[in-house]
This record gives sequence, structure tokens and C-alpha cells, in this order.
Amino acid sequence: MCLAVPGELMKVDGNQGEVNFSGVSRRADLRLVPGAKVGDYLLVHAGCAIQIVPADEALETLKLFQEMMGEEATGESLSGAGDDEGK
Repeated sequence: MCLAVPGELMKVDGNQGEVNFSGVSRRADLRLVPGAKVGDYLLVHAGCAIQIVPADEALETLKLFQEMMGEEATGESLSGAGDDEGK
């Protein structure tokens, strides 16, 4: 499975941008989102920004990622997935 991760565009330098992913900055290719501007939230996959997303949607997605990673780190399953298997 591949995931595109939302991040905030902090700086634009031609076709490249600096994107902040929860405190970690990475460069991303902006050619697929020519209208992107500083402050926009972008979905980034494999180093390429592929979509501009509304801030509220990006923040909700980041919150869900954090919740999933917290469950994974503690060894908890996702909301009882598979509890009814084989019954």
C-alpha cells in the first residue's frame, strides 16, 4: 500500500518546494500542483506534490495518522478488527 502524506508548503523555489510534515521539512516537486502557494497543504507521494487539500482535511488526516501510529506503537489493534472472524 502507498500513502500520500499531507504537509504544509513553507517555501517555493521554482518547481521545488519545502514542505513541513509535522515538524520535519522535506523538498517536494511542485510541477503537478502549479497553483500551490506558501501556506497551502499538499498531499505528497514519493517526493511529488500531487494535490492541494483544504487545511481542515489535511489536519484531520494527520490526526488520524497520529492515532494509528499510537495504536501501532502500543500493540493495540484497530477498533477490534477481525474480532468476529471464524465465529
